[in-house]
Amino acid sequence: MTSEPTADQAQLLAAAKEDHDTVLELTRALVRIPSRAGVDPYQPSIRALSGWMTEHGLPITELRDDSGATVGLTSEIRGARPGPRWVLDACLDTAPFGDELAWTHPPTSGLIHDGWLWGRGSADSKAAVAIFCHLAVRLAAVAEQLHGSLVLLFDLDEHTGGFAGAKRYFQDRNTDVAGVMIGYPGLDKLVTGGRGVYRIELRVHGTAAHSGASKPSPNAIEKAADLIHELRTRELPKVTDPLFPLPGKLTVTAITGGQGYTTVPDLCTVNLDVRTTPHFDETAAQTLIHTATARIDHRWPQTRATDTRVVTRWPAYALPANSPLRATLLSTATAFGVDIEPKIAGPANIGNYLAGLGVPATAGFGVAYTGLHATDERIRIDTIPLVQAVYHATVLRLLSERLEPNE
Repeated sequence: MTSEPTADQAQLLAAAKEDHDTVLELTRALVRIPSRAGVDPYQPSIRALSGWMTEHGLPITELRDDSGATVGLTSEIRGARPGPRWVLDACLDTAPFGDELAWTHPPTSGLIHDGWLWGRGSADSKAAVAIFCHLAVRLAAVAEQLHGSLVLLFDLDEHTGGFAGAKRYFQDRNTDVAGVMIGYPGLDKLVTGGRGVYRIELRVHGTAAHSGASKPSPNAIEKAADLIHELRTRELPKVTDPLFPLPGKLTVTAITGGQGYTTVPDLCTVNLDVRTTPHFDETAAQTLIHTATARIDHRWPQTRATDTRVVTRWPAYALPANSPLRATLLSTATAFGVDIEPKIAGPANIGNYLAGLGVPATAGFGVAYTGLHATDERIRIDTIPLVQAVYHATVLRLLSERLEPNE
């Protein structure tokens, strides 16, 4: 802290410090349960977290997909007075472990050593889950003073990129959610926007033949290589907007084609990941890809035209400076002495999906960390109370009748 806290700040910091031991306890319990997306069963994590929430008086709703599998947990603290609905979101699933032998401590150890809590998911985002649960308990005790409600949303399908829990929740509720705060880690930046995602599969055609035939046959892999070269020569718009300083980006992420040695391949699939911006949007990306594929198809007249299939489309977004969500969280963090800057993120996150629904979202304010999605993921435990106090103060402001539209 760079200055003496106000009485209200000191009270919230004291409450967070009082919760510190149990926040650590819950975080460690969750880290010790492997919940790798698409690898581990989620039921053990669901039971552990549901048990804690029930024990502490938080109502629970399980979100289920069409197969009946649980893909998320929610809990809503309703204020006694009418007002907006705000959401605190964090994922309960994790990235893979990678080479477990490379870890200093096992990825499910939950070990605390030298001020750090180690383990996969400690940063992304089980500490946020534990912090938000404790914050909800605090708010439930003063619900009669709140205008509106606070929802905890814990997604069990985040690291697959499917976001099934979040999507299930927002299917019918996006119109009455005022904003979402995503508890990704990191003290110095608040993500207030991000490049969009436009993912497309290109099916490039050739003509099947014996590889030893005397007459050459159009090779789908060679045609795909020609198309990839064509795409790489296309120039994307230069960055000229200081409010969205990142350029668009096009990356070939997978090539699949051919089998064995004796057949000229007649199909090669190319995956493209395009990162869009307000100045290189989905329409511009479509035009670029269509122009490139049409040119290559023209060069290979004996082959079928390239087929395209859109896999994912999320828009780029950036919250305006006067967004109540952005302004309140930034100003609150600053008041607590946190040196924080708004940031437009290169990778996409659930905020892009929410932007498509018209729901404002922030991300990336959370505990200090290292090793995100990497070996030796861990968090600095002394940053937990500050993060909890900032979110506590922010939510109290957002659920106060005194909050003006552009405050």
